[in-house]
Amino acid sequence: MIDRRTLLASSLAIGIAGTAHAGQVPERVNLWPGIPPGGEGLAVRDEVVLRNPKGGDPEDIAWPHIATPAMTVARPARPNGAAILILPGGGYTRIAVPRRPSNIAQMFAAQGITAFELLYRLPHDGWHGGPDTPLQDAQRAMRLIRAGAAKWGIDQARVAAIGFSAGGHLVGQLGQRFDRAVYKPVDAVDSQSARPIAVGMFFPVVSMLPPHAHAQSRRELLGASPSDELARAYSLERNVPRATPPTFVCHAADDKTVPVANSLAMFAGLQAAGVPSELMIAEKGGHGIRLIEPGGKPHVWFDVFTALAGRHGWLPAG
Repeated sequence: MIDRRTLLASSLAIGIAGTAHAGQVPERVNLWPGIPPGGEGLAVRDEVVLRNPKGGDPEDIAWPHIATPAMTVARPARPNGAAILILPGGGYTRIAVPRRPSNIAQMFAAQGITAFELLYRLPHDGWHGGPDTPLQDAQRAMRLIRAGAAKWGIDQARVAAIGFSAGGHLVGQLGQRFDRAVYKPVDAVDSQSARPIAVGMFFPVVSMLPPHAHAQSRRELLGASPSDELARAYSLERNVPRATPPTFVCHAADDKTVPVANSLAMFAGLQAAGVPSELMIAEKGGHGIRLIEPGGKPHVWFDVFTALAGRHGWLPAG
């Protein structure tokens, strides 16, 4: 278990780590050895935009088009064998993730957890996999992490995954459909399991059905007028298999972007399927819950997720 005192120390270390990495090229791992699945004949190019067009942090960026899906790696100084795949959000319209490890990734690394931040492809670029395109990348990322376990000093069995907003929907898909054949194997890496040991869904998009669907995510993933059958198939709360990993779901009650009903429905679906799960609803916080509160105090969500995942073998004993 990681206690609050250790977390507070790590939050202070984040600034130091960020400074240390400022002049270094981040470790970046491309997911596919050639053209990603379903990319034949496409002319997609990687594109970056500033999230604040008026200026500010040049690393506060988003990717509206991704041709080369990849993971950025945050390595801890003393790895404890655990790893985590981080799936950023962006409404399936873009991916909000910097080129270098984010503060979230650095926080995990400060605890000895090797963090992998995923830049995944978007359906609107015309990939032949359609709405399964992001899941192709998420599955491949999990398999690459396990295939490279010796290189990164991690235990293949102790790889968790978390996602935020639309990334929460993607990590939910990964937990439910980790063994679904959404692409043809391309090499030996694809013999690895894509199942996370535990899943964290933070202010997630869950349903693709009215009235609680996030309209932008639904449109970008499924198209302008998806059939009810298609929308039901990608509504996570309706498709929870018993094999889903232990799952933590977190939301703010006053979220005006993605209704909290998404997380309530997800938790109900998890419980009905008998999946070990926990739900945390904050009174306030809007769309997004702070990682580090003012004054350096870490938010309680990390404790709760860590406790759940730890009980199921993610962290080393003791």
